[in-house]
Amino acid sequence: MNVLEVRIGEPMKTSLARFGKALTRAKVGKSSKPYFGVGFRTMAQFGEVFTPKRWELVAALKKSGPLSIYALAQNLDRHYRNVHKDVTALIEWTVIEKNSDGRIFVPWDEIDVRWPLQDAA
Repeated sequence: MNVLEVRIGEPMKTSLARFGKALTRAKVGKSSKPYFGVGFRTMAQFGEVFTPKRWELVAALKKSGPLSIYALAQNLDRHYRNVHKDVTALIEWTVIEKNSDGRIFVPWDEIDVRWPLQDAA
């Protein structure tokens, strides 16, 4: 199962430790479970990328399979320019991809969003 892990507020040392473990395994010729993830410092930053319209776009695209941006815009009953802008942002954040035919698709079976809540002491 392909999972995109989205982390909000994860400390840099946690990310570096994950990378360090993978690097250590690679140096001795061992493989590691593939990790696909993106991180955001704050929930506000996350919300700028993952707007409700973009979540709707991801769900529709996963349901339909690969589509052109034009066809996706028609399916969503949205203006092409707005869908194109959303697609561009989601490609930059590795949420969707473009295949060799130029159609876009969601390569993930699951998007796991984690936002650890910490005590404000």
